[in-house]
Formats: sequence, structure tokens, C-alpha cells
Amino acid sequence: MSVTKEDVNYVADLARLELTEEETESLTGDMNQILDHIETLEEVDTSDVEPLEHVIELEYRLRDDNAKEPLSHEDALKNAPDADSDYFRVPRVID
Repeated sequence: MSVTKEDVNYVADLARLELTEEETESLTGDMNQILDHIETLEEVDTSDVEPLEHVIELEYRLRDDNAKEPLSHEDALKNAPDADSDYFRVPRVID
């Protein structure tokens, strides 16, 4: 399988990109090199390799999803840089 200039222009059109002729030629060559590399990888015998989720062993440390008491208004606003009795105050961003 090889990528043509028409393929690159089609994908660029989908992505709403305007490419020069030089960029189209460069991308065509780059994409063909990627496909050549993938073909090389497909030649490797992986029949004895177990499917992996990650290359290294990872241990997922997720906490239990337990319901807890929510923060009170006073605790939530305690460290706010600026607050009134019920709300956070933030600088005005819209004039």
C-alpha cells in the first residue's frame, strides 16, 4: 500500500488544511515511510508474545468509591482568597 498525492490532498481537505506542493510531496514521502516501517514490523514473528496492555507492569491503585459527608459552606470557603457569606468572589472577566 502506498500513499499518493491525491490521498494526502484528500486528507488535508478533510482537515481543512491548505498545503503547498512541497508540503504535499513531503507528506507523501513521510506517510509512505511510515507504511514501509509498519510493513517491516508485520514481518516480525509475534506468535509467542502475549498481548499487552502496557509495556511495563503497572498496578492500578484506585480508591474505593465510597460516599462521604460533603463539605460545609464554611469549610469550602475557608481558604478562598475572596468570598462573601455563600459564594466565591472572582475578578470580573466580562465588561
